[in-house]
Amino acid sequence: MCGIVAAAAGNNIVPVLVEGLKKLEYRGYDSAGLAVINGPGIARVRSVGRVAELEAASASTASTTGIAHTRWATHGVPSERNAHPHVSGSIAVVHNGIIENYESLRAELTAQGYVFTSDTDTETIAHLLEATLKRQPDLFKAVRLTCRQLVGAYAIAVVDHRQPGRVVVAREGSPLLLGVSDGGNYAASDASALLQVTRNMVYLENGDVAELTAAGVRITLLDGTPVERPVHVSELSAAAVELGTYRHYMQKEIFEQPEALANTLEIVGGSKTIQPGMFGAEAGNLLADVGHILILACGTSSHSGYTARYWLEAIAGVPCTVEIASEYRYRTSVANPRQLVVAISQSGETADTLAALRHAKELGQGRTLAICNVPESAIVRECALRFITRAGPEIGVASTKAFTTQLAALFLLTLVVAKVKGRLSADEESRFIDQLRHLPVAVNKVLELEPEIETWAKRFADKQHALFLGRGRHYPIALEGALKLKEISYIHAEAYPAGELKHGPLALVDANMPVISVAPNDQLLDKLKSNLKEVQARGGELYVFADTDSEIPESEGVHILRLPEHYGELSPILHVIPLQLLSYHAALVKGTDVDKPRNLAKSVTVE
Repeated sequence: MCGIVAAAAGNNIVPVLVEGLKKLEYRGYDSAGLAVINGPGIARVRSVGRVAELEAASASTASTTGIAHTRWATHGVPSERNAHPHVSGSIAVVHNGIIENYESLRAELTAQGYVFTSDTDTETIAHLLEATLKRQPDLFKAVRLTCRQLVGAYAIAVVDHRQPGRVVVAREGSPLLLGVSDGGNYAASDASALLQVTRNMVYLENGDVAELTAAGVRITLLDGTPVERPVHVSELSAAAVELGTYRHYMQKEIFEQPEALANTLEIVGGSKTIQPGMFGAEAGNLLADVGHILILACGTSSHSGYTARYWLEAIAGVPCTVEIASEYRYRTSVANPRQLVVAISQSGETADTLAALRHAKELGQGRTLAICNVPESAIVRECALRFITRAGPEIGVASTKAFTTQLAALFLLTLVVAKVKGRLSADEESRFIDQLRHLPVAVNKVLELEPEIETWAKRFADKQHALFLGRGRHYPIALEGALKLKEISYIHAEAYPAGELKHGPLALVDANMPVISVAPNDQLLDKLKSNLKEVQARGGELYVFADTDSEIPESEGVHILRLPEHYGELSPILHVIPLQLLSYHAALVKGTDVDKPRNLAKSVTVE
């Protein structure tokens, strides 16, 4: 994920470009650059590191037309030569996304005499566009022709010094929007980058190509058909930090999960295949030789790791161990140089996880991957590979959208590992990509169950104890449900694999012990039904989250809530949503401080 800002205006736009990149720095953090039309040529400034370094390097640059980019490496290591913009002839290009056919295009362009100076897929776009301009000199038309040859996800912005005052942008898969104003017109990956100049936003659709000048904007499809897109007045600044219509930040963040998942999964939005580069430039080579995966995490993040273990072993065929980070470095473990060490943290500053990561590296395990919501965090900086979840600000102490976006990232990792090891067929890959694209819609449907869940919460909010049950990949979801309930309602809650009931926990079950069960319609459903009968026989009251086709009848003491659809391997992401809502509404009944539960902090930066 990277960030684009572009501008065509009547005054100097370099400060606008730089300020826009600062707002987008969460999207890319290893290098930055800008290119502006400057007299008879293009002035390009690039730097490795943070946008502040680019700002200093471009202090003397001025122009009314330009493009800028902050990068998160997918092709080529972070370096100035791999930083955007990329130049070919008279044009400069910035790009978000992954071009899947760049290798074949690169071979064709090399045969035509083009020399590549970077390791990126983006430079292929620059040379391809320059070649197209030789037969179609109009920049707007040339961009449309070039985009028709690209396979994959992209958002691009282009300038040509022979055609000053114009910026051409295009979108397929990766987000891109326009900012329109009387003083000029702009483009960016995120509205936050443009609020400094305008709140009027035009959201481009897949296949749109737009030309920006100081005087106006025109948009067409790839075939040149003119289209109109509505102008929206952005409310982003208020939505990011205010509650709006919600009672608490936790509730707000629960309902932000469809958007957070869509943003996190943006990298596959327009793709037909899963690419290792989404985890970093070296991911393909590094992951192909991995023989084992070690996941290090704490709290909610560890539950995402436990869930991923089922995926990684079942789909990718790679053995996986999940370690509580606070314990890992205090025991003697056997180092494995071929092991991929995955550190998961919302903040990227969790002290135990950071220390465990460093311990793993000291043991000679240098293959490291960070899954994190904060790009500039310590854990991200210290890992060889990284995936930034785009959950956005999470203010509530009890994590919700950070958890589900971690699960999405780990499922992508599973697919990438399976693919590089030859265990993912083309049909499976296509099916999983389709499911990921549909995931935000499926989550929205689950959120519609809130009124029924609120009724359930009132029935047992006065209880002192609760037991959560799950089987297989849904056992970690039961763990997460129990954690949420005790975090914010202070009801003592425990989670067990349902098959373990008769090995001890069944002794606790009585009429005063509500039992919450995650019961998807999978291969373990019949086993789970038997476990639920054991609870029923002891007078326990059951609250069962089932799928629409799970054949579990409602009866005295057995309450059933059916999710709208069964979602296969991705079912854990759907089933955790009602558990979050159940905990939230139980806490409301009890009157606890939902967003700031006692004794807890959002980011645990001490041991």
